[in-house]
Amino acid sequence: MVTAPTDSYAALRYPEFRFFVANSFLMTATLLIQEVILGYELYKMTHDPLALGLVGLAEAIPFISISLFGGHLADRREKRAILQRSLLVILLGSVILYLIFQPAFASFLTQTARLSVIYSVLALIGAAKGFYSPASSSLKPFLVPRELYLNSSTWSSSFWQAGAILGPGIAGFLYYWLGFDSTLLVIIGLFSICLLLLSFIKRHPIPVTADPQDSLLRSLKEGIRFVFKTKIILYSISLDLFSVLFGGVVAILPVFAADILHVGERGLGLLRAAPSAGALITMFALTRFPPTHNAWRNMLIAALGFGVFTIVFALSTNFLLSIFALFMTGAFDSISVIIRQTILQIFPPDHMRGRVASVNGIFVSSSNELGAFESGVLARLVGTAPSVMLGGIVTLVVVAYVYVKSKELFAVKLS
Repeated sequence: MVTAPTDSYAALRYPEFRFFVANSFLMTATLLIQEVILGYELYKMTHDPLALGLVGLAEAIPFISISLFGGHLADRREKRAILQRSLLVILLGSVILYLIFQPAFASFLTQTARLSVIYSVLALIGAAKGFYSPASSSLKPFLVPRELYLNSSTWSSSFWQAGAILGPGIAGFLYYWLGFDSTLLVIIGLFSICLLLLSFIKRHPIPVTADPQDSLLRSLKEGIRFVFKTKIILYSISLDLFSVLFGGVVAILPVFAADILHVGERGLGLLRAAPSAGALITMFALTRFPPTHNAWRNMLIAALGFGVFTIVFALSTNFLLSIFALFMTGAFDSISVIIRQTILQIFPPDHMRGRVASVNGIFVSSSNELGAFESGVLARLVGTAPSVMLGGIVTLVVVAYVYVKSKELFAVKLS
């Protein structure tokens, strides 16, 4: 059993954890600023929701392809170094994006050629995230004592969500005030600060494995097998996968902003920030009232609420109602995030955290990036609002199915 600390700020009293969450905050905000302005620029160029869906696909394919190896590497190499090298590649991708939009390059590149370069850069960033994500997840438990895992999960998720609010929230305004090119320069500067923050985290010892000479294939199989035999891990990440895969709307928000709600790029920033605002407020409440006592019941309720408010958003043509619906999807999603992150810290052994994190990362990437592709394709085929409504309905069906299959998990106590 893990006892929740009476000090709500306990994890933040560890300096390395503060640098870790500060980097997480800034990294998340910067990636999302780039995602929002690039998505809006692509929609202006193409007026095609499929172009937005392809952004998710371009990142997802290399991420999924590399993530398992990234988890294997995170279990056997120094994690901070992996983070720094991965971030350097992401920084390089932003520099390339800046260069290809300069007149000297744009003058001899057709729109098709520019799109090809953009998607190639996104693939490069996706590959780097395939190493970055498992290394980051597997480093976090080494920064605080085990009894603070729940508290650290709540705070790391809160800082992540704060970045997810700030990034989209200011992206539209930066785009409006500075323009696309200058905003990319800001992004390059922010990634450089992330590198500096990582340098303040010391090197941590590599956990000793049962067999350090295990082959790559055997190592990866071991991590996958652990996830599939540990039902609470499997069902928790599966629930997230299918809910966000079919119910996510983030990728096609530029279409809602431009063509349905008619609020432009500034409205897009508010729409994009609304789910994270709901999540952040909820997570601050969860530092006082952890959702882990009846963890599985709360997780299913959260997924149910996510699906219901996704349907509300699909039906809405009012800007304020749309923001409220997105706010509530973020609030409900944050509950499942806290529970899942706590599960992922408690159950895997130290020497397997990287591989388990990589499997989780594949599920998350599948739900986010492949969900973005699914949203773009479905919006093109049946229309934007109907595609979102269908996704919300599928989410409710998935929750009902998981409820039937996972009743034994209601007895599991995380606190």
